[in-house]
Amino acid sequence: MTDGVTVESVTAAWGWRSEQVAPLAGGLINQTFVVREAGAPIAVLQQLHPVFGAEVNLDLEAVTAHLAAKGLTTPRLVRTRDARAWVLHEGRVWRALTWVDGEVVHAVPSPAWAEAGGALVGRYHRAVADLVHDYRFARAGVHDTAAHLARLREHVAAGGEPEGLALGSEIIAAAAQLPPLPATPARHVHGDLKISNLIFRRAPLVGVALLDLDTLGRGTMAFELGDAMRSWCNPHPEDAGRARFDLDVFAAAMRGYRDVARDLLEPAEWPSIVVGLETVCVELAARFCADVFEDRYFGWDPARFPSRRAHNLVRARGQLALGLAVRAARADALALVLAGS
Repeated sequence: MTDGVTVESVTAAWGWRSEQVAPLAGGLINQTFVVREAGAPIAVLQQLHPVFGAEVNLDLEAVTAHLAAKGLTTPRLVRTRDARAWVLHEGRVWRALTWVDGEVVHAVPSPAWAEAGGALVGRYHRAVADLVHDYRFARAGVHDTAAHLARLREHVAAGGEPEGLALGSEIIAAAAQLPPLPATPARHVHGDLKISNLIFRRAPLVGVALLDLDTLGRGTMAFELGDAMRSWCNPHPEDAGRARFDLDVFAAAMRGYRDVARDLLEPAEWPSIVVGLETVCVELAARFCADVFEDRYFGWDPARFPSRRAHNLVRARGQLALGLAVRAARADALALVLAGS
C-alpha cells in the first residue's frame, strides 16, 4: 500500500495537499486515489502498474483531446504545475486525470444498460475513426491467441498437476474447433471494454464516458467488441466457477452499437465480433490455465482460494464454459449481428 509520505510527495506536483487524497476502490491494475476539493471529487490520481510505460500518458492525452474536440465526455490528462505529463517517484509513474461523474457497474443490470453501453462505444469508435496518431506505447502480445495456446500446449506436454493437465487438454481441444478470424482492418480501439470501464448516468440511462485509457491502440473489432461482449454477456464473475452467455444482452449491445456505427464497419467486421468473442474466451481460459502451471502471473484472492493455482483453475474453467456457451449460441449471435449490418 502506498503510504501517506509518498502520496504527499507526489500530490505536491499538482499543488494538492495529501489530506485531499483518498484511496478509490475498484481498480485492479493501477493504484487509484480520488482528489477532492471542498468535499467534491475533482481528479483521479494513479500510480501506474509497471506493465505500462510512462509514454502511455502521451497517447491518452492525444486521444482524449481528439474525443473532447468531437464533443465526447472523457477523462483528460492533468499536467503538473510545471507542465509534466507524469511524475516519476521512486521508480513508479504517477499521473492525474480529470474526474467524470457517473456510475460504474461490474455486471450488466439489464439489456437496457447494454444498449446504452453499445451506443457509447459506437460514439467512441466514430469519434476516433479520423484520428491521426502514432502510439508511443503499445502492449506486446495482446490477443496473440496462437502464442497463448502454444504456451499451454508446452505445459500439458511436459506433464504436471493433474487437474491442470485435464483442463488444459480440454481448452486445447476447444481451440481446435474455433472458426478462423476473417481478415479485417486494424482500427483505433480502446482495448479493454469490460463493463466496469464504462461510466453511466441514469434518468435517462446513458453511457457517458470510457475509463481505463492505458490500453488505447490499434486493433480489430473482433477483439475490441468480442472482448467487450465476453464481459457484458456473462452475468457471473470470472472466478464464479460458472458462466452463461446472455443472448438478450448481446442483442441489446449490438443494437445500441449499430444504431450509432452502422456504416462505420466493413461487412466482414460484423461476423468477426462473434468469432472474436468465442476466441477471446478460449484465449483467456488458456492464459489462466497456463498460470496453473507457472503460478506467477495473475493475482489471486487468498480469502477465497487456497492458492493461486486453485483460483486460476476456477477462472480457466469459467472462461472455457463461457466460450462453449457462445459456441452453442453462435448461429443465433451471427444472425443478430448480420440482420442489421
